[in-house]
Amino acid sequence: MQKFSLFFCLLCFGIHYSQNTISGKIVDENNMALEKSHIHMASKSTNSKKDGSYIIRNIPNGPAKVLITYVGYKPIDTTLLVNGNLEIDFKMKQKNEQLEEIVVKHKNNYFNHSVSEQKIKERTIEKFSSQSLGNLLKEVPGVSVLKSGNTVVKPVINGLHSSRVAIFNNNVKLEDQQWGMEHAPNFDVNAAGKITVLKGASALQYGGDAIGGIVIIEPFSTKKDTLFGKTIMTMESNGRGGTISSSLHKGNFCDWSWNAQGSFKYYGDREAPDYTLSNTGNREANFSGDLKYTGKKFDVAAYYSLYSATIGILSASHIGNVNDLYNSINNQTPSVTEDFTYSIKNPKQKVQHHLAKLNYNYYFKDGQSLALQYAFQFNNRKEFDLRTGVSNDKPALDLNLLTHTVNADYKLSVNAWDFKSGIMGLYQNNTANPNTGVRPLIPTYDKFEAGVYAVADNHLTEDFSIEVGIRYDFSTIEATKYYLKSRWEEREYSPEFDAFITGDFGTQWLTKPTFTFHNFSASIGTQYSFGNDYEWYFNLSRAVRNPNPSEFFSDGLHHSSGMIELGDLRLKQEKSNKISTSLQKKWRKVKMNLNPFLNYIEDYMFLKPVGFETTIRGAFPVWEYQQTNALLAGVDFNSEWQISEHWQHRLLLTYVNGRDKTNNDAIIDMPPLTLNNRIQFHQKKWNNLTLELQSEIVFRQTQFPNNNFSTNIIENGDFVPVEVDISTPPPAYHLLHFTSDFQFKVTDHSLATLGFSVFNILDTPYRDYLNRQRFYADELGRNFQIQLKINY
Repeated sequence: MQKFSLFFCLLCFGIHYSQNTISGKIVDENNMALEKSHIHMASKSTNSKKDGSYIIRNIPNGPAKVLITYVGYKPIDTTLLVNGNLEIDFKMKQKNEQLEEIVVKHKNNYFNHSVSEQKIKERTIEKFSSQSLGNLLKEVPGVSVLKSGNTVVKPVINGLHSSRVAIFNNNVKLEDQQWGMEHAPNFDVNAAGKITVLKGASALQYGGDAIGGIVIIEPFSTKKDTLFGKTIMTMESNGRGGTISSSLHKGNFCDWSWNAQGSFKYYGDREAPDYTLSNTGNREANFSGDLKYTGKKFDVAAYYSLYSATIGILSASHIGNVNDLYNSINNQTPSVTEDFTYSIKNPKQKVQHHLAKLNYNYYFKDGQSLALQYAFQFNNRKEFDLRTGVSNDKPALDLNLLTHTVNADYKLSVNAWDFKSGIMGLYQNNTANPNTGVRPLIPTYDKFEAGVYAVADNHLTEDFSIEVGIRYDFSTIEATKYYLKSRWEEREYSPEFDAFITGDFGTQWLTKPTFTFHNFSASIGTQYSFGNDYEWYFNLSRAVRNPNPSEFFSDGLHHSSGMIELGDLRLKQEKSNKISTSLQKKWRKVKMNLNPFLNYIEDYMFLKPVGFETTIRGAFPVWEYQQTNALLAGVDFNSEWQISEHWQHRLLLTYVNGRDKTNNDAIIDMPPLTLNNRIQFHQKKWNNLTLELQSEIVFRQTQFPNNNFSTNIIENGDFVPVEVDISTPPPAYHLLHFTSDFQFKVTDHSLATLGFSVFNILDTPYRDYLNRQRFYADELGRNFQIQLKINY
């Protein structure tokens, strides 16, 4: 057995012959770029650009000798074991300093050179350990959030959200009932090692329907033969709870590596500055892990993740009649305020999401590779309402979403060309539990999808590249749904859709709607480096999105939002035509990025409030899906200024203007102008002390449609006509936040980081236009946070 183990380990050092691309940056100890550093790797050599970046192609698998030189700095002389494309940053130090530092990272498994990528660093991810993915993504310029309360948060990219924003976890698109505005992504931020945001639909390998953008989440991994981990504990005053997350990572030993991570969250009612937000606690228990084997010319990996959450819905958001809504809007106080509690009562959500995948990568010679992947997802969503005569444990909405996907991707790098193509297939089944006692909002349906794409990238010169891509997608959806005959007539579906009727059940029609779509998407873009550290990106994309099941079939009360939603069988495909450009400039101490965009969307789908409807449960606002031609224009700007050795300033600005071109009106739910300033102090000698003060200004949205409606309310026993103002956005607000942390040694091999933060320092009462519950209550008040991270 010992001889066999020794022989097995010796196989780890076999020489590979595939061709790979190595890229990265050469910087000094202050992270300043070292222009024209000479890099010699294997039999190739090049010089770094003005921003310190370099790229070397056609490096074979196996040991590669690396020599980097720069006048006045100690040369780097080392050997790398190459086993695929790598992104490697080298940090050089002056000759009288210690040995240089080398940072090695996996290169992304995608390439997109015509759109500026926005990355979120590991340190920022750790700081948001207790937060949602949506709140974390706010750190990216151009990203806002759409909320239902303070625990259901989803990202808005350039004014677009929900199924227009594709979220990929470990190269698998999350399928988790993302159609709902009140459905947060089923993902734990502690499972992320790196997050990249691509705005728009230019990355066609991920699909042709991501009109808003793509969020790519990659788990942490390491190639070193080592074992290490970390634990992050966070306690917060607002909600009187906390989060604990632990992870353990084993690097490449005899070609085997693995990672495991788990987290737990427990919070009670949140609090606004002047009152308790009753029934807003939440619980989470999450896990993710993977196992990988790396051979000479291939690797194979298995991955599994579990997301499990219970989320309380603000009690005051479930109104019983029109009077409650009218009074909440005009009095600006919630109708229900109780003492703080950890208990979560109805209304609430319970969500579980399982993801399992198996992938295989094979590396040919000459920069070729083939990737095969199968992924399985199961999502269970239960929504509980306030009901009489029914057990509180019986959900009013119970949906099971089962998704199978297969992907095959081929990559080839030849000289200045990068080429990638692939195919995908998807089968999805959604089952609506008929035993809830309530008509399901979304029916049972089956969906089939198939797609094929090709993307080519040519580096015409060292400073200029062009990228083109095309994609075709086929999709069909078959649903089984009961319609009340009164609703069928109200929606005027006869005679256009009478062919869908398959049965007559008295007051209801049994229908089996079927829709089939053929979509073509395309993208073309360029990247150009010029002048003194200028970088220019330009992209033109055409993307097509099909109506999702919610937009087609919604028919009833959405319990997590307390409103009636109505779909429309007449909805057409949504077609986006987007132009975006990005100009980056780097000086010695200042970096800036300006990103304007223009997006004309034909048949843009949106929810519009149209009135009220009375049910046995009470009176609820009615929102229906409609379509129009929309023009979205905006700009994102961010800058970083290294004021001095210890002081840094960062500015983020986001602006979107959405216009209804068909009706010459504003588009509902567009994020207002946002300005975020941060000033940071860092002193490495003082245990890496970092202090940061953040100013967040959200201006009042002045562009909005007037969807107010008139109704009658009861005053002194009589019906009185009133206008219900559900359109006017809340006033602008300004928040101040403070964060700090420092490091200290726990043992000789263990380092800890202790952080203290205060959010909404001045305890400012405010309401957010993009919060669906802004009619009922204020946002969160002051929140003290203590966070301890231990590396081991």
